[in-house]
Amino acid sequence: MIFMKKKLLSLTFLLLISFCFSQNHLKIIDSLKTVIFNKPSDSIKIKAYGDLCWYYRSVSIDSAFKYGNLALKLSKETSNQAGEAQAYNDIGILHYDLADYTKALRYYDASLKIRSILKDTMGMAALYNKIGLIHQNTFKLDSAIFYATKALKIYEDKNHVRYVAYIKSNIANIYRGLKQYQKALETHLEIAEVNKSINDNLGLTRTYNNIANAYLFLKDTVQSETYYLKSIDLALKYDYKKELAGLYNNYGGILHDMKKYTKAINYNTKALKLREELKDNYGITSTSLHLAGLYLDLGDFNTARNYLYEGLNLSEGFNINELTMDAYDKLASYYAFKRIPDSVLYYKQLFKSINDTIYNSRITKEVAEVQEKYNAAEREKEIQTQRAEIAEKELKLNRKNTQIIGLVSLALLLFVLGYLLYNQQKLRNKQLQKESELKQALIEIETHNKLQEQRLRISRDLHDNIGAQLTFIISSIENLQYGFKITNNKLKGKLTDISAFTKETIYELRDTIWAMNKNEITLEDLQGRISNFIDKANVSASNLNFSFTIAEALSKAFVFTSVKGMNIYRVIQEAVNNAIKYAEASNIDIQIEKKDDNVLFSISDDGKGFDFNEINAGNGLNNMKKRATDMGATIIYNSETGKGTNIILTL
Repeated sequence: MIFMKKKLLSLTFLLLISFCFSQNHLKIIDSLKTVIFNKPSDSIKIKAYGDLCWYYRSVSIDSAFKYGNLALKLSKETSNQAGEAQAYNDIGILHYDLADYTKALRYYDASLKIRSILKDTMGMAALYNKIGLIHQNTFKLDSAIFYATKALKIYEDKNHVRYVAYIKSNIANIYRGLKQYQKALETHLEIAEVNKSINDNLGLTRTYNNIANAYLFLKDTVQSETYYLKSIDLALKYDYKKELAGLYNNYGGILHDMKKYTKAINYNTKALKLREELKDNYGITSTSLHLAGLYLDLGDFNTARNYLYEGLNLSEGFNINELTMDAYDKLASYYAFKRIPDSVLYYKQLFKSINDTIYNSRITKEVAEVQEKYNAAEREKEIQTQRAEIAEKELKLNRKNTQIIGLVSLALLLFVLGYLLYNQQKLRNKQLQKESELKQALIEIETHNKLQEQRLRISRDLHDNIGAQLTFIISSIENLQYGFKITNNKLKGKLTDISAFTKETIYELRDTIWAMNKNEITLEDLQGRISNFIDKANVSASNLNFSFTIAEALSKAFVFTSVKGMNIYRVIQEAVNNAIKYAEASNIDIQIEKKDDNVLFSISDDGKGFDFNEINAGNGLNNMKKRATDMGATIIYNSETGKGTNIILTL
């Protein structure tokens, strides 16, 4: 019986009324941010901030506070009293969710004051209900029923059936707190019929939970389990996470009483996971203590100890007296199991102390009121003395404040001076850095100019010396051929080959000098060089048709480095020469085109082709492959015997 009483005290109460809950908060959050981004009027921005506060409540509590405070600040700046009242209300709800009831009550009172001035009766009713819930959760049941009744009267006058049902449900829970269990059950059964008639599934889920709790207090475990399972089915069907967490916790309690410990742990663990996800501090505390009790009964004392101290720390941190009392009681049991009598006695005393505090607070208050009537004169004298002391303290405080203001002003002055010196030094450092960067740029330009001069000197030397010597060789061979009547055909052929090779070397030397004289080669430069080469090839091979096209998508100003430009030209030159020498082709087609982020160079012929696996790759193919590798390009040889050859260079 004692255990049943302790367990029932820890059952969770009905939380805040929630009339509209979206299953996709993140999409709504994004749309609200879009509204703010479009710079609407202040009133619309306040509404958007308030809505963001509400929808962030189940996503990020820090973000919810941020937007709630933004709504409050803008409302004050624009003298928007309705917005200010709503912002106080929303921030109060956030503190309520964190079980910080003192702050929640302060914000609710601020909202109620404004809504009373505005004569916003519906807003006042909602706040009366929320204030009543805080008193209910802190076991101030007389205050809870007072505020719930005020809310009920407004909703009945406005004929709001759904809201009336919600408030009656809260009042029924207060009856339960006052141990009027049969009256609480009858009220909840009546509310369930109203919920069904207006298709209020959320309200029905909560009402079934309350009915189950009432049957539990009346010791009808069978009916209690039936209604818990009905409520769980509805919560799962409509994804009511907050309600589902409480239901798992409560149903786990019944399973505990039935000694189905493993199943009870499963449901309570589900409840704890959901409550941690929802950041429900009251719920986390309650469920942790339920799990502690289960593990105590199972004899798993180490696990029980972890849950006990977690629950105790949370209940003390959030000033939840009835759960702190439950934690003390369970800790006494734990140390009894561990056979540590001093700790048992210590926690029993703490349990008794807080129990007396909760259940004797009203008596203490009444006694204090009577005492105050008899000591009014003495109290007045004390008040006067206190006022004199306060005045003296205020005088001392004002002096201290003056000193503090002087010190703060001096500190600010020093800070400003320090900041100015810091900025000055920062500007000087930036200036020095820019000067350094300028010197480095000048050095790089000078180095570049020197390299360019050296390049030009080398290219002149190549042209004037080696070019002249090669030309002399050709001239000498031709003089030999014409000056002497050489009849030896073999020798004559050899001299002709040397002359042709030397001429080819001169052409290549000119191409090299052309590349050396440029820092970079544009596509237009490359086009001109390829065209010149094709013209010469066309003269030497009159039976061939050449075509050369560049895609319009490519800019003529497209730039390559001189090395890349020269390598591209050499690959094309080698491919054309191979087609002329070996392919027996009638047509050679050269195309330059753009594909995605790549430039493709394609050389095709309609010659006899070759099987790459059956030939030994000569210097020509190997040279082309090496040049492609050097410039980070890829080269593909597509050829088939009798079907021509296509070489694609991709850069």
